[in-house]
Amino acid sequence: MNFLKPLRHTRSLYANAYSGLSRSTWLLSLVMLVNRSGTMVLPFMTIYLTGIGFSIFQAGVVVGMFGAGAVCGAFLGGKFTDRIGFHRVQLITLTGGGILFILLGLMKSYPLICIFTFVLSLVNDAFRPANNSAIAQYSRPENRTRSYSLNRLAINLGWAVGGTLGGFIASFNYHLLFWIDGFTNITAALLLYYLLKPADRRVKETVSTPRPLAENSPLKDKKFTLFTVLVILYGLCFYQLYSTIPVYYKNVYHLSEAYIGVLMGLNGLIIVGIEMVLIFHLESKNKTLLFISHGLVLTALSFLVYIFLPQLAITALVSVILVTVGEILAMPFMNNYWASRASVHNRGQYAGYYAMAWSLSQVLGPTGGTWIAGHWGFDILWWITAVLCAITALLFRVLKLT
Repeated sequence: MNFLKPLRHTRSLYANAYSGLSRSTWLLSLVMLVNRSGTMVLPFMTIYLTGIGFSIFQAGVVVGMFGAGAVCGAFLGGKFTDRIGFHRVQLITLTGGGILFILLGLMKSYPLICIFTFVLSLVNDAFRPANNSAIAQYSRPENRTRSYSLNRLAINLGWAVGGTLGGFIASFNYHLLFWIDGFTNITAALLLYYLLKPADRRVKETVSTPRPLAENSPLKDKKFTLFTVLVILYGLCFYQLYSTIPVYYKNVYHLSEAYIGVLMGLNGLIIVGIEMVLIFHLESKNKTLLFISHGLVLTALSFLVYIFLPQLAITALVSVILVTVGEILAMPFMNNYWASRASVHNRGQYAGYYAMAWSLSQVLGPTGGTWIAGHWGFDILWWITAVLCAITALLFRVLKLT
């Protein structure tokens, strides 16, 4: 019966990785799973827009508008989270975002598409600081990284479902993507209301306690400020996955929308399969910034693959695997880093500035990436992103020493 030992070991490994997390953390992840299962619009936005007659740069600007709205939404979401509680902010943003997704799908003119994209993103991304604050509230310091990983697992499992189905749906009707994204947002809001409403009352009591002004100002935290700059640099590269890379697969590799959807879904499936177990083994080693640095090195390699390997479907697969493992190492520990520097009284602001860093990179990454690809070609873009990732990896090691 020795052949059963590896199976028992694997079962024990996964059981330990998922143990010790609070019920509220699991419920919040369920809500996130439902919400993200409808994530179909953003991965195919550039293909959709170029398919209806807009240039690749115009499509990149629209994706950049997602980021512009997200910057404003992250700032407002952080402020309102500390004032009215993360539960109310999540309810409002999920419901509003669902309605706006449906309306965006009805827009035909380019100016209206840009405007509605901005407003949608503002509302939708005000959700992020509230959600990140909720995870921190529902977890303990010793399992906070895994709590964020569980939430990311839900996001990526939903992404795998949404991205894969979105590819098949987009192959015959792009407009359905907007309706599905909208209804999953609204369904997630209903689940949040019925499953997690009582938890927010405890948080509101702690938020209302006055604190010194210095403690309420994340910008006075110099390490956190440098950290957010590095997050932006990483995000500039990472967001190519949702903007230039799908177009690159379509126009250069000549891959179908269905296969592109499978690749996008694979990103989520890999995260679902290994992230929790890997984080379970790494979170106790107290090497947060070192693991983030390793993740950026793998991300750099994922872009170099496009330069040095032939233009085949297998090359795209290799790149997706590399960028996904890099993401697994980087993002959960990034979440843990900002949360460890915040208190319950200013957690919304820390979460807001952290979300703003991602949102700003979502503005500059797709816009800059599509501009570079349009003027200088994709190879130059891949060189720039690879070098930028390598430099940022080095700077995270410097931050570790400060």
